[in-house]
Order: sequence, then C-alpha cells, then structure tokens
Amino acid sequence: MQRTFLTRIVNDLSRNRHVYIMAIPMVIYYILFHYVPMYGAVIAFKHYSPGLGISNSPWVGFTNFRDFFENIYFFRLIRNTLLINIKLLLFGFPIPIIFAILINEIRATNFRRTVQTISYLPHFISTMVICGMIIDFTRRDGIIPQILSVFGVPQSNLLLQAENFHAIYVVSDIWQGMGWNSIIYIAAIMAIDPQLYEAAEIDGAKRFRKMVHVTLPGIMQTIIILLILRVGQIMSLGFEKIILLYNPNTYETADVISSYVYRKGLIDFNYSYSTAVGLFNSIINFAFLLFANTLSRKLNETSLW
Repeated sequence: MQRTFLTRIVNDLSRNRHVYIMAIPMVIYYILFHYVPMYGAVIAFKHYSPGLGISNSPWVGFTNFRDFFENIYFFRLIRNTLLINIKLLLFGFPIPIIFAILINEIRATNFRRTVQTISYLPHFISTMVICGMIIDFTRRDGIIPQILSVFGVPQSNLLLQAENFHAIYVVSDIWQGMGWNSIIYIAAIMAIDPQLYEAAEIDGAKRFRKMVHVTLPGIMQTIIILLILRVGQIMSLGFEKIILLYNPNTYETADVISSYVYRKGLIDFNYSYSTAVGLFNSIINFAFLLFANTLSRKLNETSLW
C-alpha cells in the first residue's frame, strides 16, 4: 500500500512536472516571507532588544498582552476596527457580486470589455495616489463638498470631521476594489452550464428570473467560500490608507489596530508590544474564521475544509 501511494506521487510529479516547476517560486515566497518570519512572533512574550537579539532577550510572559488589554485605547481600537470591517462586509462584499452579474448581462461584447477594463483601473492606482485624491476631493473647496452644497450641506473639510471618516473610507474602498474583486465572480459565472439558461428560458424565465434562479445559485459556493475568508479578516485592516487619511481630529473613529501597531512598532520602537498586539489580532481573526467555517458547514455543507 505504501509503495502504491509513493508510485502515485511519483507519477503525479512526472505527469504535472511543469505545473510544479511553475509553483516553486510561489512556494519559496511563502516559506521565506510568511512562514520563516513566524519565528519572530516569540518576541511578543519577551522584552525584545535588537542588541541582544531574539534568543537572548528576557522573557516577560503575557505582560505585553496585559498592557494592551489595560490600555485606555483598547476598546476604541477594537470598536473602530470592527465597525469599519463590518461596514465593508455589509456594503463592500455584495457590490462585486452585483457588478459581476450585471456585467454578465451586457450583450455588447466591446462595451462589456470596456466597462470591465475601466472598473479594474482603480485597483492599480497606488494607495498614496488614492489618498491624495480623497484628500483633494473632500477638502473645503473640493468637488464633493461643492456637490453636497447644491443640496444645502455647508461646505467644509470632510476629512476633519470624525463622523465622516468611516463613510469616506468604505466608499473609496468599494470604488477601488469593486472591479478587481468581481473577476472571480465573473469567472464563476462563465463556468455555469449554458444549458441551465436554455432550460430556464424554455420554462418562460426572463432575464431577471434567470439571474435569480440560475446565476446566483451557480456562483453561491464561490460567494460562501469568499465570505468565510472575508469573515476571517474581520479584525484586519491595512494601516497604509488609514495613516495617510487620519489626523488628530479623527483619531476617535479612525484609529484602528493596524495603525496603532504601526505607531508602537515603527515610531515608538516598542517591538515586543506591537508584536503582541498583532499576534492577538491574528488569533481573533483565526477564531472568526473557524466560527464562520463551522457555521457554513452546518447550514449549507459548504466550507473551506
């Protein structure tokens, strides 16, 4: 039995050798930049000093974690991170799905390709440029306050108002990622058997009913898998866009865990403390992933494993 198993492996390697060769660079990348650095997580339990190194730095146990839990900003950081991610999940997650379905309904091939290409462009604009555009558009004399003034809203710098930060962040994130995130749904729609649409049309279904009863069920498994992965990132939020947009006036609603880790680790040089906060964040994300995967498996028998 063992020889049979080894024979199958050897045959598979021989048959798909070109695929495995192409996968080597990606495997090396993940080993070097995702798995090897995990050793550094041990400094979350130490009072790390670059001069002493990781192995010689003294152990402090859970002191760094306790300091974070007792920090006056703890609840603010958790609240802001969760609120922004929940809003992105509620409003940002369905948009690429809807967009992909609408793109699929466009019959003019050239027009469909043009719309797709234009929708992808924001994804390739650097975060620095995106944030510069947002700052220019939302300042007192920017285009957005001018448009709002037509509806009677007084002109003001929107980014200086804490209550506006979440809306600005979520809307800009949706605009930036809508087209790119729709690619996987478009691919899933393309994989649906055309005979299903023909059968629905014979039964008298119009375009809307075919979208509801054929297209949506056909991509539902993809939606669920991506939703599980998205729930597993509910406590993650990139710090780059946050630190480029927030200011002292908006800390109350804009400061999140990732921006706090950035300040503590790279500005205050408190490496052990920032690592502890990041490790705590990863553990919570993993717990959410397990919960979402288990719930999905029980409700519709679709899961990551």
